[in-house]
Amino acid sequence: MELLDAHGSAMREFDRLVHRIDAGAWDSPTPCTDWNVRELLAHLVSEQLWVPHLLGGGTIAGAGDRFDGDVLGDHPVRAWERSSARAREAWLADGATGGQVHVSFGRIDTTEYGWQMTLDLAVHGWDLASALGAAQPIEAALARELLDTMGPQVESFAGSGIFGEPVPVAGDAPAADRLVALLGRDPVR
Repeated sequence: MELLDAHGSAMREFDRLVHRIDAGAWDSPTPCTDWNVRELLAHLVSEQLWVPHLLGGGTIAGAGDRFDGDVLGDHPVRAWERSSARAREAWLADGATGGQVHVSFGRIDTTEYGWQMTLDLAVHGWDLASALGAAQPIEAALARELLDTMGPQVESFAGSGIFGEPVPVAGDAPAADRLVALLGRDPVR
């Protein structure tokens, strides 16, 4: 699975779930113990706001506090729609995956950044689905690709606080279950 296809799959599923959030769900807890549904969506909106800036050659320092604070406002779903559309447009622009971007820990290839963003969308899609009582949203092919592409890197994140400690699962568990377990989530919810 190519990066842009994987990213599109993860974004579509997250978008589908965002549109299922009803008025009573915003304060619901998620598997990310620090975030309720609204805070989880704010994290993803903020991440999407960064994409055009970084792919356009911007830096973390150059953005200042532009993407801090309440990025959802009074219309959280609309904030998601706008930020995700602009982010996806930036990813689909000619040459978007052929360079480097500045991230918090230095310069990396845009493809690495793209896989990180895809992983973020997929796992937080699972978190949102869990909070909403929806079916597991990660397609098997996407889960396998993320395990192959990002699995080795996830081990280097251990102890960083980015993800929880891996949860043991059977070796023959579905790829999506193995992926979320690798990222510190119990797939049996």
